[in-house]
Amino acid sequence: MSSGSAVSLPGDPPGGRRAIAVWGIGVSVYFVAVIFRTSLGVAGLDAADRFHVGASALSTFSILQLLVYAGMQIPVGLLVDRLGTKKVLTIGVLLFTAGQLGFAFSSSYGMALASRGLLGCGDAMTFISVLRLGTRWFPARRGPLVAQLAGLVGMAGNLVSTLVIARLLHGVGWTAAFAGSALAGVVVLVLLLLFLKDHPEGHQPEPFPHQGAAYVRRQIAASWREPGTRLGMWVHFTTQFPAMVFLLLWGLPFLVEAQGLSRATAGELLTLVVLSNMVVGLVYGQIVARHHAARLPLALGTVTATAVVWAGALAYPAEHDPMWLLIVLCVVLGACGPASMIGFDFARPANPPERQGTASGITNMGGFVASMTTLLAIGVLLDATGDNYQVAFAAVFVLQAVGLSQIFRLRKQAARRERERLVASRVETVHVPA
Repeated sequence: MSSGSAVSLPGDPPGGRRAIAVWGIGVSVYFVAVIFRTSLGVAGLDAADRFHVGASALSTFSILQLLVYAGMQIPVGLLVDRLGTKKVLTIGVLLFTAGQLGFAFSSSYGMALASRGLLGCGDAMTFISVLRLGTRWFPARRGPLVAQLAGLVGMAGNLVSTLVIARLLHGVGWTAAFAGSALAGVVVLVLLLLFLKDHPEGHQPEPFPHQGAAYVRRQIAASWREPGTRLGMWVHFTTQFPAMVFLLLWGLPFLVEAQGLSRATAGELLTLVVLSNMVVGLVYGQIVARHHAARLPLALGTVTATAVVWAGALAYPAEHDPMWLLIVLCVVLGACGPASMIGFDFARPANPPERQGTASGITNMGGFVASMTTLLAIGVLLDATGDNYQVAFAAVFVLQAVGLSQIFRLRKQAARRERERLVASRVETVHVPA
């Protein structure tokens, strides 16, 4: 499908400065959520010392957070479809700020675990809400770029964790660092309550009254029946998790313990992943906005490059990988986040406006289920093999193979269905009743 088909529909919102300002408030909430989500990634070794836990127990922090996040995606999608963006984001900010504060003052492993679960619950409410905000305020043709920009801002939050939280942690200590960062949640809550609106004037969505459990089942079933939704979920599943696992928990221990780098050098490499993500996100967003046919090649190319470089880093015939190979690995991992956003570009055209939140929730589950599974597998394998990272990190290839098999199974069916929907929408646009 060429970019010539990506035209504004008569009911499209106009975009413009007002849209950018309102969307920016929503994205700032997501930005803070990502800071809180990824703050454990730079504190993993400190958490192990503070709570006296091993690799498996340490991975449980992130696994629980992602389990809650993934499990919340469909309910959050339904809530966004029903309640709108502002209400859901408000609940999310309250929950993830409380979770970050609880983590700051946790004195036991159990309390810290509960705090990360609460944080994951609030975090789960942000990204789908921001995607819906973009579709309400910007023309449809801007969808891929707006989604990639949202992901880019999220990665900027990851950058703050890597650069700022890490320094605070080793400068002022655990409690002050995490409690101080929680103030950012209060700031975005005030902005959200004062200035955010669900949609521009004159573009109110059609009401879709809630009809109980039957309505919920129909929403989920109708979204799942669309092959574009399922393809989007598997694209997200296959592309996102290698970088997520690396940044969220296991990258720093791998670089420090297995590769013999200092914490400062390891932090710089994690920063490189984030910077690469931000650059690649801009490129992928522009390409997909202009050439929809590039979606699958970009996703598959990213998976292939990740597998090849990951295998090279694990199989390098020396005790430590050379710095150039670690740099290449981090640059390639930076493409995983933008590639995962392509999943939403399959789900979005497959579903009508009233199902966008639900479809996005299903899609967004993919990468987080894969990340959660891999985090657990790596932790268990590290404990079982005496911290053999080559064996533990090989779990990545198993999940990539599973995801690729589903992508190849669904791609033709999704493309055919998307063409049918495009033809139908053009007919409706041309034959407007008098």
